[in-house]
Amino acid sequence: MDKIIERSAWSKYKPYTLIAGAAIVIISALVVGAKRNDSLKIDNRRIGISTVENGEFQEFIAFSGAVVPIKTYFLDAIEGGRVESRYIEAGTYVQKGDKIISLANTNLLLDIMYREAELFQQSNNLRNTKLAMQQNRLNIQSQLLDLDYQILQAKRIYERNDKLADKDMISSEEYESSRDDYQFLVKKRVLTLQSFEQDSIYREVQVEQLESGLQRMQDNMEIVKQNLDNLVITAPVSGQLTSLNAEIGEAKVRGERLGQIDILDGFKVSAPVDEHFITRVQLNQPAHFSIGSKEYTVLLNKIYPEVVNGQFRIELGFEEIEPEDIRRGQTIHMRLELGNSSEAILLRRGGFYQETGGQWVYVLDEGGQSASKREVKLGRQNQDYYEVLEGLEPGDQVITSSYHQFGDYEQLFFKNET
Repeated sequence: MDKIIERSAWSKYKPYTLIAGAAIVIISALVVGAKRNDSLKIDNRRIGISTVENGEFQEFIAFSGAVVPIKTYFLDAIEGGRVESRYIEAGTYVQKGDKIISLANTNLLLDIMYREAELFQQSNNLRNTKLAMQQNRLNIQSQLLDLDYQILQAKRIYERNDKLADKDMISSEEYESSRDDYQFLVKKRVLTLQSFEQDSIYREVQVEQLESGLQRMQDNMEIVKQNLDNLVITAPVSGQLTSLNAEIGEAKVRGERLGQIDILDGFKVSAPVDEHFITRVQLNQPAHFSIGSKEYTVLLNKIYPEVVNGQFRIELGFEEIEPEDIRRGQTIHMRLELGNSSEAILLRRGGFYQETGGQWVYVLDEGGQSASKREVKLGRQNQDYYEVLEGLEPGDQVITSSYHQFGDYEQLFFKNET
């Protein structure tokens, strides 16, 4: 007869225990795997590490400028034409008034000839009008003289007949006829005089108009002749003809740049600056550069706000005596100060900024065998340092070389100890 064996309490819970243990193992494996997937092992001999430090921060921008003359005069073609003669070569020192090149312009010559013909015709018209006025004045004076004589004769007859008529010695018809002749001649003289006055006024207005038109034509002719003189390009000042863009037979249009003359009494520095700093630069900001063992200072004295190809242009003048060995066209590397220096926490510049935008960095953990991500806030910058606003303290060691090979790992482990 079979005996019934009762199951123990452990046997009832054994399957659940096995399942719980398996779950713990799986979860531990996932955690370890996730931790391994979020870290990277690197060779610390191939990275750059910098120590965060306290120091004096001076914000500046570094750029290169070209030495140019303090004054430059440009030679432009006031009138277009074909280059006929070239008197001086580029690089020559010229005196004010020296001929440089001459242009030929056939159309301008024809225009001058046409204007001269118009001026001559207008002058003839004025002369003929004045002559006609003089002739008309003489004719009127002759008519008045003749009328005065006729009036004198008619008056004498009228007065004599008036006396005879009182004595009934002449007929009334003869008396009235002499009276009417006299009155007619008097009225005719008045009308002739009025006509002469009106004609004189008209002629005077006509002469004024002709004289005004003639004066305008003469003024225009002077301007055209000046344009003819402008075909000969001369030096406006004494200086060095540093460039001349004109070859014999070459056609030049009005306004085209032909060359330039530099005044070598002084120099300035002209430089392009990245548009990122257009709101930061101000007049009278100092910039420093070195030539040999000496350091010099220039002051920003002109800002051109127009942005071309992501840059705007500035000009700087020498604060003190110019360097003796400075030359036109020489390239100078300088630093422009953007503000006063101040104490700050500093992090050396590096390639990491291109990957993180300055929002986070890898900071070495205690012991120096690994580095972890840390959010930071960077402020101003110059050629050497970033200003640290938040996230780092003096003494922290930061990987400042490029992060492009690190991906997005939270932690880095070093193969070799630092």
